[in-house]
Amino acid sequence: MKSWLLVVAILAAGAQAAEIELEGSRLRVSGMLDGSAIGQFMEHLGGGQVRTVIFENSLGGTAEVAGAYARAIRDSGVNTEARGQCHAACAYAFLAGKEHRFARGFQVNGLLIPVAVRPGPQELSSRWRGDEAHKTLAEFTEPAGEANAAKDRWQPTQGVLFTSTPTLFGRVYNAFYCDGTQGRDMSRCELLSDADPYKLGVLTPWP
Repeated sequence: MKSWLLVVAILAAGAQAAEIELEGSRLRVSGMLDGSAIGQFMEHLGGGQVRTVIFENSLGGTAEVAGAYARAIRDSGVNTEARGQCHAACAYAFLAGKEHRFARGFQVNGLLIPVAVRPGPQELSSRWRGDEAHKTLAEFTEPAGEANAAKDRWQPTQGVLFTSTPTLFGRVYNAFYCDGTQGRDMSRCELLSDADPYKLGVLTPWP
């Protein structure tokens, strides 16, 4: 676990604004979703060439921008992939894909979905399927002044973390609940049982 923890710490120290790069039918987004590249992102999606959006080492951004990315992805019907770490704002944009997968390769992949409180087993089993995937985001994007206490409690390091680590025998998947007090020390997060990301609808199987 310490190997991917080190990766997260290094990436967090060097977090920067989003960068967009078109690679054929694949649109790569790296860095924080801070709104600086949303215009360029939507322009590429509007061109009809993009089939897959790849989020690479994106450790956050604002809830409002996450909503904008998610709507653009959902409206265009493209797939999404997470390569490396995809946290907070990135996670919701990732879940908006028609199909959403961890990228192949030897990197450690991690998806941190921010939630205000620890989800119970029943909620965990349905929270990220179809339209349910967008309900939690609404808690953080509704206008200020409405019943939105969850937004005030939200922290970018708080939520459910799904990880995929390469081994000699294939990838190992784990899920954790992070209450936000651990900061970037994800080794302090609580291991969740019966939280396979494929069974929960968080990841789409490769064909």
